[in-house]
Amino acid sequence: MTITNQDELDGLKDIGRIVANTMQSMARAMEPGMTTRELDQIGRALLEREGAVSAPQSTYDFPAATCISVNEEIAHGIPGDKVIAPGDLVNIDVSASKNGYFADTGATYRTAPVRPSLDRLCRDGRRAMQIGIAQVGSGRPLAGIGRAIGRFAAGRGYTLIRNLASHGVGRALHEYPEEIPTWPSRSEKRRIDKGLVLTVEPFLSAGGLWAVEGDDGWTLYSQPSAPVVQYEHTVVATDRGAITVTLPG
Repeated sequence: MTITNQDELDGLKDIGRIVANTMQSMARAMEPGMTTRELDQIGRALLEREGAVSAPQSTYDFPAATCISVNEEIAHGIPGDKVIAPGDLVNIDVSASKNGYFADTGATYRTAPVRPSLDRLCRDGRRAMQIGIAQVGSGRPLAGIGRAIGRFAAGRGYTLIRNLASHGVGRALHEYPEEIPTWPSRSEKRRIDKGLVLTVEPFLSAGGLWAVEGDDGWTLYSQPSAPVVQYEHTVVATDRGAITVTLPG
């Protein structure tokens, strides 16, 4: 989607606020002993209360309202009977629509006690996303996002999952430009149009390179096996940089 007027931006900010509030409420409610299904039910209720519709369900018939991925699961985890335990890495990804506008956000949380290496990975994962967002602006190269994130990751001794990309969003969950690399890519030649709505969502890892699909047809795992974190915002490109719309409020 390309934003052309204030009404469109306001509609996008509204659903952005809803998914951000939902994700943060889920994270606050999360505790050891809870199943991922119970956590998803909290998210479903919050979306319904706001008049929003789960985007994975409406777009892909995903079998839950949100994606919750624990430890070795790195994305698209199906909420179910898995019990959240102390020390777990839990990724919560919330995307939804309202009044024809879609927004997408995600973050990786951890339950105490947390190993220092995983705590550092989470902090650096959020920083990698912020570095990518700083490259978003009218007329700037899309490849700049992945180049900047790649420099940061390499400098800190991390790898990036190279087949889970950022994407356009706004009038659909995934739209043009559908594959925006969050790793260095010499083949990416496109530029960012003014008003373009996109996600920035690097998958930072301590050794993983690829995402591979599990037996359930949804859940993705790291190959080689390694801890992975993901942080994601939906942003709008402007002449002054990026407007982040997935902010709580």
